[in-house]
Parts: sequence; C-alpha cells; structure tokens
Amino acid sequence: MNWVILVIAGLFEVGFATCLGKARETTGSASVMWMLGFFVCLAISMTLLYKATQSLPIGTAYGVWTGIGAVGSVLVGIFVFKEPTDFWRIFFLSTLIISLVGLKMASNY
Repeated sequence: MNWVILVIAGLFEVGFATCLGKARETTGSASVMWMLGFFVCLAISMTLLYKATQSLPIGTAYGVWTGIGAVGSVLVGIFVFKEPTDFWRIFFLSTLIISLVGLKMASNY
C-alpha cells in the first residue's frame, strides 16, 4: 500500500510542477489560481511522501518520488507545454524510467 501512496505523491509532484508552468503562462487572477493549485498539490504530495516513508526506506522513497515527478514533468512539458523531444532528451528520460523500475525491484518492500 505504501508504494501506491508513494506513486500518488509523485503524481501530485507532477501536479505542482504543472501548476508552476501554467502560472508562468498566465497573469492576474488566473495566475493566482494556478499558484493556489501549486500549494495544494505541494501539501498533498509532501504529506503522502511523509506517509510512505513511515515504512519504506527514505532513500528509495525519495528517489522514486523525485523520479516520478521528473518523468511526469518532462512528459507534461512535452505534451502540454510543447517542449522539444530530441533524441538525447528521450534517451535520458528512458534511463530515468529504467532506474526507477530498478529501485523498485531492488527494494524488499
């Protein structure tokens, strides 16, 4: 169950990164609303990360959490913010995903 909590925490990390990107693109009250979304996602993500680390090793949990956030944020950048998709970017994104799977497989939890 703590792995599920950790994945959800990582998805909320993607949420707060997305909110930052949208806040950067907007002005006025729309920007304020995106920043509010950022703080809500941040609080949920941190709370769930804390909960997951109650039974998972901190190094593994933090690595997976940041990895999910990094992969998700890159994918959101590509699909939502139209960021480039050159070979090296996709190559290193793939190595990050492989590393996350490796961390999960190497864990005894």
